[in-house]
Amino acid sequence: MARHAALARRAEELLDAAVVSTQPVAGGDICTTTRLRLSDGSLAAMKTRPHAPPGFFTTEAAGLRWLGEVEGGVPVPEVLAAEDDCLMLRWVEPGRSGPDAARDLGTRLARTHAAGAEAYGGFRGEADGFIGTLPLPQRPAPTWPEFFAVRRVLPYLKLARDRHAIEPDDAAVVEDVVRVIVDRSGPAEPPARLHGDLWSGNAVWGADGVWVLDPAAYAGHRETDLAMMALFGFPQLEQVLGAYQAAAPLAEGWEERVGLHQLFPLLVHACLFGGGYGARAAAGVRHLR
Repeated sequence: MARHAALARRAEELLDAAVVSTQPVAGGDICTTTRLRLSDGSLAAMKTRPHAPPGFFTTEAAGLRWLGEVEGGVPVPEVLAAEDDCLMLRWVEPGRSGPDAARDLGTRLARTHAAGAEAYGGFRGEADGFIGTLPLPQRPAPTWPEFFAVRRVLPYLKLARDRHAIEPDDAAVVEDVVRVIVDRSGPAEPPARLHGDLWSGNAVWGADGVWVLDPAAYAGHRETDLAMMALFGFPQLEQVLGAYQAAAPLAEGWEERVGLHQLFPLLVHACLFGGGYGARAAAGVRHLR
């Protein structure tokens, strides 16, 4: 069996266990993932990225642990080790999506959200995190509209402008919505414990349910996770939402606010990838001006 010597050696240092084989795993634009088979027969996933900034992997590990604290919440992989150069997780074997697992995910996600936090912002206080390769401002704010506007929308709108990733007219639409966000954000809700980057690529449909990974975790509005799931297509989403609504009904008018909650990930994508993401961000909120 193949064995990448350098990766195996580093894993053995961290796990104090022998690595029998290594296998690259397809997918992921930011990190390289390698599956490791250990001498006791168990499997682990090792994430690496050349020249990762300090705290890149340890922040992700802390987010996984924070989400994993919730009894009956969405399952996350066990963190085996986290250092500045890599993250090691217990391997989750992929399976097939299905309606029962989707409904279970909806119920569990409602429990995770309900676990909440003390304030809108980072679960580690003012320590910033990461969203993709970009910094993620986490300093708390007293209300969700303020937090969303100042920590989530405006920093990435500015960066998108600086990178010429959004047209001036589209940027003006986003600014108009920020000015009226208090009136467009729906009823006030307590901070929810969010995954923060919950799209289909960050969910593993395993034999025993749906596991989530790669979080950009923080305390925010629960509709944000759900809007992110709808953004790029999530398997069995209707079943997920049905079970979520049964466990924790959403406030009236939530459908009209989906575009508002999608502003953040779309602006992040505009900053990272350009393309039509800036225009799509504006189109989703134009009706809220």
